[in-house]
Amino acid sequence: MKTLHSTVTWDSGMAFTAEQDGHTFTLDAEPEHGGTDRGVRPKPLVLTAVLGCTGMDVVAMLKKMRVPITGLSLASDGDLADAHPRRYTAIRVRYAFTGPDGMNTERIRRAVHLSTEKYCGVIDTLRGTVPLSYEITINEAPVPLWAET
Repeated sequence: MKTLHSTVTWDSGMAFTAEQDGHTFTLDAEPEHGGTDRGVRPKPLVLTAVLGCTGMDVVAMLKKMRVPITGLSLASDGDLADAHPRRYTAIRVRYAFTGPDGMNTERIRRAVHLSTEKYCGVIDTLRGTVPLSYEITINEAPVPLWAET
């Protein structure tokens, strides 16, 4: 079993310095919550973690499948509950692929499916806790998702 490590150290106000794998970044709250907007917020980082995890999976798989994408943009929206602890009540992930006409749509759909259902540990951690949904476009054209099994 591999153990991952991250640290945060309080700076001042609501700001913390985070260190992860030799990289540092700042966490802070919005001014209306006592922060000074010096860094990112923790809850949106969950969305970023989802996108980074699944994006890396998909790019690696498509490379192995020899699908010649020229670009991939991922975006996510998460709905927060109105009452505390203001947890996510839904997360939507959008994959926007670009590449030459005639790219293998089925391989792209398969790579996204494998990531979201088997390989992405961040998505798997959230599964059963918050509803997750996905959308795929290739060169701006919508692609139907896989059949759920």
